[in-house]
Amino acid sequence: MVDVLVSIDVKGSQKIATGKVREIFDAGDGRMLIVTTDRISAFDVVLPDPIPYKGYVLNLLSLFWFDMIGDIVPNHVVTSDVDKYPPPFNSDPRLSGRSMLVRRAEPLPVECVVRGYLAGSGWKEYKEKGSICGITLPAGMVESQRLPEPLFTPSTKESPGTHDENIDFAKVASIIGRRNAERIRDLSIEIYRKAADFALKRGIIIADTKFEFGLVDDELIIIDEVLTPDSSRFWSKDTFMPGMSQPSFDKQFVRDYLETLDWDKRPPGPHLPAGVIEKTVKKYIDAYEMITGSKFPFN
Repeated sequence: MVDVLVSIDVKGSQKIATGKVREIFDAGDGRMLIVTTDRISAFDVVLPDPIPYKGYVLNLLSLFWFDMIGDIVPNHVVTSDVDKYPPPFNSDPRLSGRSMLVRRAEPLPVECVVRGYLAGSGWKEYKEKGSICGITLPAGMVESQRLPEPLFTPSTKESPGTHDENIDFAKVASIIGRRNAERIRDLSIEIYRKAADFALKRGIIIADTKFEFGLVDDELIIIDEVLTPDSSRFWSKDTFMPGMSQPSFDKQFVRDYLETLDWDKRPPGPHLPAGVIEKTVKKYIDAYEMITGSKFPFN
């Protein structure tokens, strides 16, 4: 039987928020419980069809990376062991593998995007301006080409239903202060370098990714998800070929399908064919297994 979770309520608990993919509960003592569902969004619209096992992949991969980058920056994870959750969460088997108990942080209102390759909105901006987020790049670059150095190309963190906007470093500094801006820039690039080097040895190119940071008692920590197929662009090292769009292990596959439809990118989103869902499931699980070197434990 396919394991799918579209939404969740836990009896005896208070839900704080429902995001595009995650549901967040108050866990007391300055903590929250984050549950990752199998919902999928594209173009800021939650689609009507879930992707089975997706929540497990996002949650487990985030935990894997949080552990790996712990020597660079602290994170918000308290535990992912359901038996160690406070009541009533410790008696709900649906949470196993899909959730984490975290410290409650004050999120910084900036998306920390790091690009190692020229793709997506970065490629579009480069074609128009020869730069990304105010950073001038060499002339004559082609789509998917590796950048001379990883770039910190932040964006605004907009409310649901609105699109994030690329901004330059000066704008980040004006929003959160220069000291915090420099810290999240330097941390983002350091994390990306470490993760990209590791993933490349496992056959995956991390073309770009985004991080979120927050403050807990004035301590800067990394929060949300990290280096997942939802927050990153994963390519196969074996099939990589600059000068064209690359096949990916992430939800870009779903976006590419949606681009073929006569849809205005407004709710409600269209249904996904079974074949697209099945291929997306495989891409997410393949990404998990290649990066972690472990067999996916839930299918």
